[in-house]
Amino acid sequence: MVAEVADGLEAVEAVRRLQPDVVLMDIRMPGVDGLEATRRLGDGNSATRVLILTTFGLSDYVYEALRAGASGFLLKDSPAEEFLAAVRVVARGDALLDPSVTRAVIEQFSRKPPRRDDLAQRIEQLTARELEVLQLLARGLSNAEIATRLVVSDGTVKTHVARVLQKLDLRDRVQAVIFAYESGLVEVGGVEGDMQGIRMSGSDGT
Repeated sequence: MVAEVADGLEAVEAVRRLQPDVVLMDIRMPGVDGLEATRRLGDGNSATRVLILTTFGLSDYVYEALRAGASGFLLKDSPAEEFLAAVRVVARGDALLDPSVTRAVIEQFSRKPPRRDDLAQRIEQLTARELEVLQLLARGLSNAEIATRLVVSDGTVKTHVARVLQKLDLRDRVQAVIFAYESGLVEVGGVEGDMQGIRMSGSDGT
């Protein structure tokens, strides 16, 4: 462990000073909370990845934390081995959500305003196949599942995902999912039973 702090402001200062790979960020802290601290780190273009830890898995914090730039969301009562695995996933640049909180994300999407036209216009940069990949990614399918659905190799899917992220200027799969919903490309209540959870751990690459 590089450092331990007591509040969000100290967390931001420590990250900017020490440049750790991963921050385990609590949502509820005195002064600047974890959500605002995560947002400030994102605004500063920090390379540090934020893994949100909370007991409030089914609250409005989930959606806002991801929009603020968090790369993962894990409940505090998760087993120790899940903590270690989550840190490794986030550290290598992938994204992760605890299965027990993904429903809250979907519910938040359903209460958000209609599509944003500025985001919808950016979709025009994508090829037809890249659009397919983004839609399936947003439904929670892994690279292997997308490859099976589209009858292509895992490597091909990984390449498509990387191009989608690059063209849309998105950091990871979490941001891609949020983009897909906010742009209107994917709507809540579609196939796969409301996504059956957003599975974005990095077990199969990008």
